[in-house]
Amino acid sequence: MSATPWAFDLSYDEWGAYFAGMGQPSYRAGQVCAWLWKRGVFDPEEMTDLGKDLRAALADGADFSPPDIVRDLKSRDGTRKFLLRVRESSLIESALIDQHGRLTACLSTQVGCPVGCPFCATGASGFERNLSAGEIAVQFAVMEKFIGREISSAVFMGMGEPFLNTEQTLRAVRMLNHGKARGLGIRHIAISTAGVVPGISAFTESGLGARLAVSLHAADNDLRNELVPCNTSYPLKDLMASLKEYQEKTGDRVTIEYALFKKKNDSVEHARELARFLRGLHVYVNLIPCNGSLNGYERSDAEAVLRFQSVLKSAGFESEIRASHGGDISAACGQLRAGNEI
Repeated sequence: MSATPWAFDLSYDEWGAYFAGMGQPSYRAGQVCAWLWKRGVFDPEEMTDLGKDLRAALADGADFSPPDIVRDLKSRDGTRKFLLRVRESSLIESALIDQHGRLTACLSTQVGCPVGCPFCATGASGFERNLSAGEIAVQFAVMEKFIGREISSAVFMGMGEPFLNTEQTLRAVRMLNHGKARGLGIRHIAISTAGVVPGISAFTESGLGARLAVSLHAADNDLRNELVPCNTSYPLKDLMASLKEYQEKTGDRVTIEYALFKKKNDSVEHARELARFLRGLHVYVNLIPCNGSLNGYERSDAEAVLRFQSVLKSAGFESEIRASHGGDISAACGQLRAGNEI
């Protein structure tokens, strides 16, 4: 632990150790975590159940500076996108999705993304670094404080690939879920991956119980190599083995995210191929007509989307055509991209 730790990077247990080093009782950890994560108070001078001398010592001994909100955009559908500056330098985007009055925070795990999916604007902006657990989790706290409303759930599907930053991502889940911190229910947290098998395995072994989503987009290795380049390292056979292991150990359903691109992966035969691949798994399929047009990848026609869904339903799979949120402010899936247009 550094001489001047960043407050948001400290877990409940680490706060306990921090206060023990100050000769303070262990319950101080719960007090500070409640201020930071439940009440959205980021200035130790305002933590009124701590003595004046202790508040001054905290202000001197730790950095309580939250990320700066550089920009806040609001979509016609109620979605909000925030450009945040973390640690005084790196820029990331986070989104807040309003679904029938329930708010979901879409959190980034990296600055940029190294996966390089050709239809995704995040990857086009390049990759800078992994975020720390505190930098991931604090996005939730900053948005909740800013809007003055409770956020119901969190999805780790903003900028970056969570399972290329597995340790910090899982640590962020624990920080948000911890009863002495934010206390967000574990079933209200989901992690979305492009199919990084070691990360899925680590998540399975963690026993955390958060939900798992996989951005599949193709059930053929050659096509998926094009759409999701990490498939060259973690091909469909290996991905399927990790998903079967996940379900055997957790019993949980997997959400399959399938973005549809016109005349690329949206034919009836592509749908049949997907159904064959998913046979034996307990899944829910989100069909996502692509957002915008990048590198020639265009949105599927409505008729093609309906035909695709019909094939899946005939094969016995639950599926939904997911409504896009925040497209008019580039806050939809694959559109988060920081720093280029401040």
